[in-house]
Amino acid sequence: MFPTPIERTPRIVRVVYHLAVPLVLLLWLLPMIAILVTSLRGNQDIIAGNYWGWPREFRMVQNYAEVFNPARSPMVRYFVNSLVITIPSVCMAIFFSAMAGYTLAIHRFRGRILLYALFIAGNFVPFQILMIPVRTIFGNLGLLDTLRALIIFHTSFQIGFATFFLRNFIADLPISLVESARMEGASEMGVFFRVILPLIRPALASLGVLLFTFVWNDFFWALTLVQSDAARPVTFGLQALRGQWSIAWNLISAGSVVAALPSVLVFFVLQRQFIAGLTFGGVKE
Repeated sequence: MFPTPIERTPRIVRVVYHLAVPLVLLLWLLPMIAILVTSLRGNQDIIAGNYWGWPREFRMVQNYAEVFNPARSPMVRYFVNSLVITIPSVCMAIFFSAMAGYTLAIHRFRGRILLYALFIAGNFVPFQILMIPVRTIFGNLGLLDTLRALIIFHTSFQIGFATFFLRNFIADLPISLVESARMEGASEMGVFFRVILPLIRPALASLGVLLFTFVWNDFFWALTLVQSDAARPVTFGLQALRGQWSIAWNLISAGSVVAALPSVLVFFVLQRQFIAGLTFGGVKE
């Protein structure tokens, strides 16, 4: 069996493994710990260069209150904008991708494999080369600097990966379930909503967590399609926390923690479904 379970490896390998795991985990968490601790520091710590030492002054309440201070930055508006962009984009991308995945997995028609290959190929296109065409298209449609532009773009951009993701889960379902529903008189939409969607609920939850993280953390396309505060998401709005003459790293760190919280909360709320979705179809009877 490969890989060999750690319990069956030589003793020296187990010792190295148990020593390396905490070290690697600490190195991976170190930047996040640094940001979290910096968000608690006072400005004097930053000026004095105390970036890694224990904070001499804790200003957690003041820093996080300053992040949402309207006189300093419209952070509340940015936060609301991110919710308005992310929630519809994720919901529509999952819905359309589930329908496309159902069609590609269940129905047999000419060109099905080619169409599926196009969905896969789209995931390998470097998104940076799309910047000028996307901006030109949205400019011609009069959608630049609007929330609708980011919603439409993220919905269409995520459909390729989401369809590839869901098609594989649906293909693992017993085709007899679909045939039985059809024999009972169910329409194709009835089969999709009453049979397929309930069965792939773990996959939908895991995909929702991934897409929420992708869309919420986007900076590149917000920079490309948005120019004013009216449509800026929270990731792009963090630069508003910079000071006029110096960079307030404690405030930027506090804003970064606030911006990361929704993705973390979504993961913990859907953690069980997320894990079930990742292992769905992994064991064959």
